[in-house]
Amino acid sequence: MKRYLLPVILIILLFSASCKQKAPVAQEASPQFNNQLTAEEKAGGVMTPEIMWKFGRLGIFTLSPNGSTVLYTVTYIDLQSEARRTNIFKLSTSGGVPVQLTSDGGTSPQWFNNGKSIAFVNKGNLCTMNADGSGQKIVSGLSNFEIFSVSPEGNKIYFTKRVKLDQTANEKYNLPKAKVRIINDLMYRHWNYWSDFSYSHIFVASFNGSAVSEEKDIMEGQRFESPTAPYFDEGEISWSPDGRSIAYTSKRLNGIAEARSTNSDIFLYELASSKEINITEGNRGYDKNPVFSPDGSKIAFQSMERDGYEADLDRLFVYNLKDGKRTWVSKGWDFDVENITWANDQTIYFTCAYLGTGQIFKTNISDRGVDKLTEGVHDMGPLNLKSGVLVAGLVSMSMAPEVSVVDMATGQFKQISFINKPIYESIKMGKVEEKYIKTKDHKDLQMWIIYPPDFDPAKKYPALLFCNGGPQTPIGQFWSYRWNFQMMAAKGYIVIAPNRRGNSGFGQAWKEQISGDYGGANIQDYLDATDAMAKEPFVDAGRLGSVGASYGGYSVFYLAGMHAGRFKAFISHCGMFNFTSWYGSTEELWFPDKDMEGPYWIGSKSYTYSPHLMVDNWDTPILIITGANDFRIPYTQSMEAFQAAQLHGVPSRLLFFEDEYHFVIKPQDAVIWQREFFEWLETYLK
Repeated sequence: MKRYLLPVILIILLFSASCKQKAPVAQEASPQFNNQLTAEEKAGGVMTPEIMWKFGRLGIFTLSPNGSTVLYTVTYIDLQSEARRTNIFKLSTSGGVPVQLTSDGGTSPQWFNNGKSIAFVNKGNLCTMNADGSGQKIVSGLSNFEIFSVSPEGNKIYFTKRVKLDQTANEKYNLPKAKVRIINDLMYRHWNYWSDFSYSHIFVASFNGSAVSEEKDIMEGQRFESPTAPYFDEGEISWSPDGRSIAYTSKRLNGIAEARSTNSDIFLYELASSKEINITEGNRGYDKNPVFSPDGSKIAFQSMERDGYEADLDRLFVYNLKDGKRTWVSKGWDFDVENITWANDQTIYFTCAYLGTGQIFKTNISDRGVDKLTEGVHDMGPLNLKSGVLVAGLVSMSMAPEVSVVDMATGQFKQISFINKPIYESIKMGKVEEKYIKTKDHKDLQMWIIYPPDFDPAKKYPALLFCNGGPQTPIGQFWSYRWNFQMMAAKGYIVIAPNRRGNSGFGQAWKEQISGDYGGANIQDYLDATDAMAKEPFVDAGRLGSVGASYGGYSVFYLAGMHAGRFKAFISHCGMFNFTSWYGSTEELWFPDKDMEGPYWIGSKSYTYSPHLMVDNWDTPILIITGANDFRIPYTQSMEAFQAAQLHGVPSRLLFFEDEYHFVIKPQDAVIWQREFFEWLETYLK
């Protein structure tokens, strides 16, 4: 099973049953895969949890070779049955009415045969169809795969599947009903799954449009993975333009070394000779997401310098296949590089988290300057560029992801997909406003303020401080199907979302400051943001709450012990409560080794910022949320916090999801999450 840990818009891409179109069969209580609102929902006119699950969710999109047409997937979810349906659409890059190509399911569409044919996945099968959706058929010779990609010439294919290399306890003793694990090393579990001694390997094979044959495991015998855990991102593997080579990412470490290191590398594999070279050998940090230049002479990739630091500066590097030279193209650029794509052999486009937004930038590898292409209150990416046409994902706090076309000369862009237009026409969104304040130490702090729909400045509103996770991630113009700012605003709250110390998009020094200082400057940033907004005439300073997940959940726990009466309600989701017990039960040890400055037994001062040390000060109602399958911040952290709150007589509630992990992704679980979230706030803030 593919273990995705991507945003929900990607998690929901599930396989459907066959590749042949069939007439729909009438069934009792059949799932409703549409985004039509009820009369009651239209009359309400604002976001609700139920409306949230009617949103069509954009998945993968890809341009045709001539740049004239984009394929994309949309997933609809039926809340009552929790059934999901993903189908493939095509749309002219000039805009217009989309054409639905599949009706009974289709994911991962890819063009081949010079744009005349499309390969896709349906119900676990590799399928093909003509560019107009006709002639759908199953490709023979391929099963149990996870991701795939057809070579540029269309005669080869690579795919990944899991390869079992060691025995489980059941297999070792031939006792299939036993439930026991024999563990000899670290990384025995990761994020939300236990190791079963299988590994994601890359296979290459011949492909003729109808069948796959002569498959070969290019990682045979290796106890390593590509793509790398836990995200298994398709962008970590790519074809050369001539289809003769594959560049792929792998982290060739196991056990304790894997738990403590971020050292992944990019390997160049030549199909004909089976020769392989490590093109990033000697670099100790993350290297990933290789992208060949159009002429195949170079490979661009993302690279971090320091081992064990997952929030190091993500740099743009280029490897020259002719002389083996690596060049730091973005040297001097202080922002993280993502979504790399080549326009020609000298010009590269990419995205960056930038001052609370996500913009497109470009560079020329000969002069290495960086220019910002786009402007606006949005996040853009991923990018797809073919034949001089650039398409990009487009998202904001007020709009779920859509597809746009970007003018590469001017940076002007045009939204061409309108998946959820019927919903937006029936509900109101609150205003999103950028605001800067001065912190206690005289720094400029940017924050986003989200106002309730029909905001009246003459009224006083309760407000919520949003504490960001990460901790080194941006508060950009993201759209969440759980931590949705417009949902919070629709309930009558003003949302305060500061880009505090540690958030990316404001330079590397701002991002790095938080390491080793969890209870310091970034917490003061939260207090400064809260105090500044509490002075606004439309904010009721007596009705302030603080909410957050992961590092944000930690922030809530920490604030609960030192907020000096500012807040009247707290909500912490999957937060770190006791740093000592957390270090002893989490899996990716490179993270606390860097951000906590080492394990608890060496006496680092970072452990003095553990919220459990201030629990005697807790006096404010707190809702604590966790999932049983969260191995990043194990659920026992939330149990410890709840028990402490209960024993201190603090009004508290534990919301425990038996089948969720660090994120809540199941539809009905998510609705309960929303209902409990707002019930708690309404109890103590309204």
